[in-house]
Amino acid sequence: MRSCSDLLKAPNLEEHRRVKYVEAISSTVDRAARLTGQLLAFARRQALQPEVFDVCKSVARIGEMMDTLTGARIQVNIDLPAEPCFIFADGSQFDTALVNMVVNARDAMSGAGRLSIKVECAACPTADQPASLSDGDYVTVSLTDTGAGIAKEKLGLIFEPFYTTKSVGQGTGLGLSQVFGFAKQSGGEVLVESELGRGSCFTLCLPSAKNHEVVAQDKHCAPIALPGLCVLMVEDNQDIGTFTRPMLEQLGFQVLWVKSAAEALHELSGNPENFHVVFSDIAMPGMSGLELYAEIEARYPWMPVVLTTGYSTEFATIAKDEAHRFDLLQKPYSREDLAAILHRAVSRTGEQ
Repeated sequence: MRSCSDLLKAPNLEEHRRVKYVEAISSTVDRAARLTGQLLAFARRQALQPEVFDVCKSVARIGEMMDTLTGARIQVNIDLPAEPCFIFADGSQFDTALVNMVVNARDAMSGAGRLSIKVECAACPTADQPASLSDGDYVTVSLTDTGAGIAKEKLGLIFEPFYTTKSVGQGTGLGLSQVFGFAKQSGGEVLVESELGRGSCFTLCLPSAKNHEVVAQDKHCAPIALPGLCVLMVEDNQDIGTFTRPMLEQLGFQVLWVKSAAEALHELSGNPENFHVVFSDIAMPGMSGLELYAEIEARYPWMPVVLTTGYSTEFATIAKDEAHRFDLLQKPYSREDLAAILHRAVSRTGEQ
């Protein structure tokens, strides 16, 4: 990243080189965010965004790209029930966990063998059921491979971050850690059965959704902001504010940038109807973003508020509390993420 940023400062830089360096920086940021997310998943401090969705549809969608994941020499069989199997979990993290399990099975078979994926909607097997699983209905996703298997003495290590049996340069040792952390945070478990020379079976157990009438929004259709809406942006960090304001302006918003919660309340006191949404950092000197939200909620209960933070532990703690009315966006975020959450906040206010 440092090299690319230095190269971008070169005078008379050709456009194709500028694009190349910017894409390299963006790619590095994405990889760093994914790595951090996988470590937080293992620590069970990753902020999840749960929703009700049908596991069968998610598995079928991933199944469409299975040849790309496994290669042509692995025979894949997917067994799905006729009825949908609903769970309440983070759909994106479920997809990531499934892909990680598939890749783990592929590598265990050295690129050749048979992989069976089976989804069931029933009570989790009581035999060898971990104490962490309470009684009740679970959706299970089992992946059975014909790989080398895992020695009993190593079964307790496979979910540890950076532990891997692969050769140097193959994998990060974080795939199964993400699966483990996601399962635990979602109230589930990962069960493993393995025998050297005969393969392994990984079963992801997740609680069935009690109410499956909720329809998940299509994440792939990110809404764009409506022109003419005014955002009161509260950000004390000069560097972050410098790139966030033009990002908002590119989305069609009018932006007033203030650097403290006190300034924000002063602007709102004059004519709050001038603003359609408040977008504020949480960690600021003096009054925090959470304290600012409390003041806005008391004075202007109709005003939508979106808070953002780069502190993952703080984000995860706040995200678990469903009592608040504000929306929450974790840093680093993309322009699409920012547009979607602001649009959602404003639209929800319009429906009230």
